[in-house]
Amino acid sequence: MRRAAAPVAAPLATDAQLLAAAVEAAIASRSARLGRAAHARALRLVAPAVPPFLRAHLVNLYSKLDLPGPAAAALASDPSPTVVSYTAFISGAAQHGRPAPALSAFAAMLRLGLRPNDFTFPSAFKAAAAIAAPRSAAAIGPQVHALALRLGYLPADAFVACAALDMYFKTGRLALARRLFEEMPNRNVVAWNAVMTNAVLDGRPLETVEAYFGLRKAGGMPNVVSVCAFFNACAGATYLSLGEQFHGFVVKCGFEMDVSVNNSMVDFYGKCRCVEKARAVFDGMGVRNSVSWCCMVVAYAQNSGEEEAFSVYLGARRAGEEPTDFMVSSVLTTCAGLLGLELGRALHAVAVRSCIDANIFVASALVDMYGKCGGIEDAEQVFFEMPQRNLVTWNAMIGSYAHIGDARNALAVFDDMIKCGETAPNYITLVNVLAACSRGGLTREGYELFKTMNDRFGIKPRIEHYACVVDLLGRAGMEEQAYEIIQGMPMRPSISVWGALLGACKMHGKTELGRIAAEKLFELDPQDSGNHVLLSNMFASAGRWAEATDVRKEMKNVGIKKEPGRSWITWKNVVHVFQAKDTKHEMNNEIQALLAKLRSQMQAAGYMPDTQYALYDLEEEEKESEVFQHSEKLALAFGLICIPPGVPIRIMKNLRICADCHRAFKFISGIAGREIIVRDNNRFHHFKNYECSCKDYW
Repeated sequence: MRRAAAPVAAPLATDAQLLAAAVEAAIASRSARLGRAAHARALRLVAPAVPPFLRAHLVNLYSKLDLPGPAAAALASDPSPTVVSYTAFISGAAQHGRPAPALSAFAAMLRLGLRPNDFTFPSAFKAAAAIAAPRSAAAIGPQVHALALRLGYLPADAFVACAALDMYFKTGRLALARRLFEEMPNRNVVAWNAVMTNAVLDGRPLETVEAYFGLRKAGGMPNVVSVCAFFNACAGATYLSLGEQFHGFVVKCGFEMDVSVNNSMVDFYGKCRCVEKARAVFDGMGVRNSVSWCCMVVAYAQNSGEEEAFSVYLGARRAGEEPTDFMVSSVLTTCAGLLGLELGRALHAVAVRSCIDANIFVASALVDMYGKCGGIEDAEQVFFEMPQRNLVTWNAMIGSYAHIGDARNALAVFDDMIKCGETAPNYITLVNVLAACSRGGLTREGYELFKTMNDRFGIKPRIEHYACVVDLLGRAGMEEQAYEIIQGMPMRPSISVWGALLGACKMHGKTELGRIAAEKLFELDPQDSGNHVLLSNMFASAGRWAEATDVRKEMKNVGIKKEPGRSWITWKNVVHVFQAKDTKHEMNNEIQALLAKLRSQMQAAGYMPDTQYALYDLEEEEKESEVFQHSEKLALAFGLICIPPGVPIRIMKNLRICADCHRAFKFISGIAGREIIVRDNNRFHHFKNYECSCKDYW
């Protein structure tokens, strides 16, 4: 007799289980291809009776692999979806930054009469915290809370309660967050971490520290998240002593073996101006990741160690680290500090090759770097090609125009920022706009913005804004009005405020008011040679040689040495540095010969030396010789000799360019047919065809 055939259900069930295992393997390996193959096999072998557990696996697959379309289709194709399927979809959407679909699925699940579980609620709270409109989030979150409360998950379930707590913090409902925290019967380390991390993110470092000690007082043991949050709080508030003590605790408890903790310590010491200790932690790390290298780069960059920062970046590349958006954007800030345009362009190429140049943080750093290095056209190109912009981007572009004194374009970008309505200006934005107006001569526009900034944008003037408006009015010859503003300031005037007034008084020959500003500066920073020299030059330009000499004598008596004027120019990766009357350069003969030739050509074109700021009471011919040996002229002559035609000549200077050099460079740009870019200690000057970008207003 023939044996009866086996039931069909058994192999189908076996096939479904094997396919479910294949789906889980696809999730573990992040392989969408393997997952789709398993899905196709399921449709072929077990359709139309695909078991509910396999349908849930498919929804989970596409949700976790961030494939929203297939995930939604898999959920919609299930005739009787379960809470597991909906939870998988909601979790995936929330984790991948799609809060609206997550909350829509949550609502659909409720309409079907399905009861959310302790995995569904945390994902719903995460979505409610991430919803774009704050008002919507503030309304949705409490509704989810009420449902969880009615179903008995709050406040007893620690997992659900921590998610709700995090939601309230992230939506700014601090009172509700604290009330929920007090109601929690089981406050585990995750709950304390939610308090600590959100306090750090919201700029409340003291609250983080207090929460940490609350955790310890309650008998809880911190974990890696707690330790990192504590260091981040100490970094944000520069609690150096407290952080150093905590470092000892970290070593004692063995947390120093964790790479995230070490990264937090590097960041902490960097922000507390202890870059040597940051480097010691970095060098002692057994394991490093890309964040480790970035933290060390930033630590050097924050402490004026741009060259060391770039060296760390090169070390990261040699160690096999791929350039990430955070790494490249961090190193670009060092190029801005070094004024290293060519280095910045090389990094731009790295970003393009790594396909991260469109990243908003990298693109913003590129705008900032090009602007600070004088490449305004490159900054504009990156800025206008960006698909989206953030506050840093807008500030960088406005600041780029401020650096070259292009007030009209700075105001135009500022107006575009306001009109788009997506990003509100902050105090840095207004500092940049005011600086642009000051350097570009738009006195009325800048002063009007200063007077209305609190009413229009809710930003009260800070010390930086006062310094800008004093400079703005002073440059326009309104020193007395600037002085009145200083006298009415709600805070103590800073060095930058009095320095702006002194510079304006020197520019317009207001010696008595200039003396008042200088005396205030001497009180605030008695060892700064620049203020003494500025006062001496102001007296000299007014022909008051005795008083100018007295200032110089006083400097000598108290041991203050004038910082020598230096200019430097880079050619073939070698930096050539010049000082006034410098004869030590190996090409000095050629430089002097070219200067003599240029002087003759300039005089034939109508150039007359400006000797009003010559430091000593010399004969006119001697004064002319003095000003023609300034460091920037020597650097320019070297550039004209070595740098091929068509390549801009870029000169850096540690002091402000003098009136004669400014006039001479305009003539030379036309006579030699060259573009000359000078970065002094205040701004950029672009000389071309007998003109300067500053329009002679600096």
